[in-house]
Amino acid sequence: MTISFRPDSSRLPRLLRALAAMLAALLLAGIAPADAGEPVLTLDFPHQHEQLTRAALLKNPAVRSLVIPADVAYKRTMVYRAVPLRTIVHDLGDMKALQFKAEDGFVATLPVSLLTGAAQPWIAIEPPDKPWPPLKLGGRSAGPFYLVWLSPERSNVSPEQWPYQLRAISETDALPETSQEILPDASLPKDSAEYRGLQVYSANCASCHRINGVGAANVGPDLNLPFSPTEYFQPAFLRRYIRNPASVRSWPGMKMPGFPESVISDAQLNDLLAYLRSLANRRNAAQAPQQHAVKPPAPAHP
Repeated sequence: MTISFRPDSSRLPRLLRALAAMLAALLLAGIAPADAGEPVLTLDFPHQHEQLTRAALLKNPAVRSLVIPADVAYKRTMVYRAVPLRTIVHDLGDMKALQFKAEDGFVATLPVSLLTGAAQPWIAIEPPDKPWPPLKLGGRSAGPFYLVWLSPERSNVSPEQWPYQLRAISETDALPETSQEILPDASLPKDSAEYRGLQVYSANCASCHRINGVGAANVGPDLNLPFSPTEYFQPAFLRRYIRNPASVRSWPGMKMPGFPESVISDAQLNDLLAYLRSLANRRNAAQAPQQHAVKPPAPAHP
C-alpha cells in the first residue's frame, strides 16, 4: 500500500506571509539571523547587549593593521587586523572591571584603569581568508578574537592578561582581590607578603584558578579547596611546578603555562606562596573546632 502526501496549496501563501512577517519583525528589532558558522563576540553590559560577528568587526571603520613585537600567544612578532577595545565597548570609563571569557573556560578579570591606560588594548580579529597559525601542532589558533596590547610594558601587563579564543566580554562588579573570602587575615598589614601575594594571584592565577570558590574561571583546580597546593606539594617541587609545569608532570591535555622570573620574580613567588599558606592555615583553623566537636560514640557495655 502506498501512502502519498500532497500539501494543501491553499495554505502555502498564508505560511509564507507569516514567515516574512516574522523575519521583518526580527530585522526591525535589530536582530539579524546569524550564520551558524560565523564566529560571534558577545558583549553583555547593562546598557549594551550585542553579538558582533567577525564580518561586522572586520568592516568596522576603526580596524587597523597592528604589529605586536612580542606576542604572548605566539612568542614572536605578529601582525593582526584589530579594533581598539574602546571602539566597540561603550561607556568603558563608567565601569570598574571587565571579564574576558574564552571558549575553554579561561576568564581574565581586568580593571578598567588598566584597559583605559597607556597599554592600549585592542581586539584582534582572525580573517577567514588568512587564518592565524595554530598555537601548537594540530591545535587551534588564538582566534577568532584575541585581546592584544600595543604597549604592554607601559602598564606591566602580565601574560595572563592576553586572553585569546574569546567568546564574550562583560562587566563585573569587583575584582577578585576585593572578595572577603580570599582576603588575607585582616590583622596583617596591607604591605605584608600575604597581601602582596594576593596581587600576584590576581594578576597571574585568577584567570584559571578560583580560591575558596571565588571567581569565574574553571580551567584549573581551586587553590584552597579542598586543599592548597602548599599542602600536597613539597616546597621545592611546587616552585619548580610553577616555573615549568612540564618538568614535574605533563599530559596531552595540559594547559598550565610556566611562569619564569621575567613574569613572576623570586620575591613575588615567595609572596604568592605565603598567601596560599595563610589561606590554608586559616581554613584548617576554622575546621579544627568542628573536628573536635565530633566525639566518637561511647563503647557499648555488656
